[in-house]
Amino acid sequence: LDKAFTWQDHPNLLGTYEEALKANLVEHQSRSTELVLIRGERALQQAFMQGLRAVRSHIDSGGPGAASSWDALELLQRRWQDRVELQLVALAPLPFWTSAEAESMARRLAKCRGLLGGVLDPSMVGPAVDQSLKALLELADRHGLAVDLHIDEADHAPAQGVKQLLRALTITPVEVPITCSHASSLALLPQAALQRLGERMIRANLQVVALPLTNAWLLERRSDITPLQRPQAPIRQLQRSGVRVAVAGDNVADPWFPAGDFDPLSLMAAAIPLTQLLPWQRLGLAPFTTAAAGVLGLSWDGVLRRGAPADLVAVKGTSWSDVLRGSSSRRVLVQGQWLSSTFPTK
Repeated sequence: LDKAFTWQDHPNLLGTYEEALKANLVEHQSRSTELVLIRGERALQQAFMQGLRAVRSHIDSGGPGAASSWDALELLQRRWQDRVELQLVALAPLPFWTSAEAESMARRLAKCRGLLGGVLDPSMVGPAVDQSLKALLELADRHGLAVDLHIDEADHAPAQGVKQLLRALTITPVEVPITCSHASSLALLPQAALQRLGERMIRANLQVVALPLTNAWLLERRSDITPLQRPQAPIRQLQRSGVRVAVAGDNVADPWFPAGDFDPLSLMAAAIPLTQLLPWQRLGLAPFTTAAAGVLGLSWDGVLRRGAPADLVAVKGTSWSDVLRGSSSRRVLVQGQWLSSTFPTK
């Protein structure tokens, strides 16, 4: 949410990971509390009107724009608490969690029910990274904070980050939930190795958020060819191992991805062809519904049953085809009341 709707002023016209990072860093320099408030309010309004009841957002937590981002988004969290559960993840360079500021950030996260975060990419190896991971895990366990890591968002070095995390957990076991976001390069493992890794992930209580739209946009991009292989989280293989996997949208109109609109049905329509999930099957639908609720730790799993909240999205149509084509009208019921059918301007 801190960078949503910034594409217009900070476009990534090459569409590469490197250019996205450059544009993100430039945008970060100009962030203000007011700008993040405006963008975040727009984002949550769209999410709510289109049927989302919870959003988890990774917040850039280092550099000059960090304080403004956190001030704005904590205010929005309080403002929207009766409509959308906003979960905030402190996305910081891993060495930050060994610094003097780490403890105060952890206390701040504990007050807003936030999560510890960081990035594990193929360039991050060695004793210093191991020490940073250890510090993060100890801090999370001490404060009872869940963890959500950007991990293995890469088209090489298969599962290097997850393996590194698993090694760290053998040394520093924790009781808090740990989410692996992206997990793209796991798809490059041989099938037998992936199955063994999935079994290790289950034993370590790891869960995964797949982000196929941003991964398909950024990974394996070359200037002169159409990529024949674009890694994404191996959802069905992980499900077979028993790993809980959710599918999410990641970026909305920012340097990392030019599209997106906080619409769960649009996410399904775009992600299902990429992932080849079948929404009319339980494990094909779960990543967008019950598994997502589980990853977020929501009190309700989203299943309609006696005594459940009167919250739902009703879609007019005769088949899943109508839903995925976007040709069906929808109504959103919140606490037993239908929302206005007037959608905010996107």
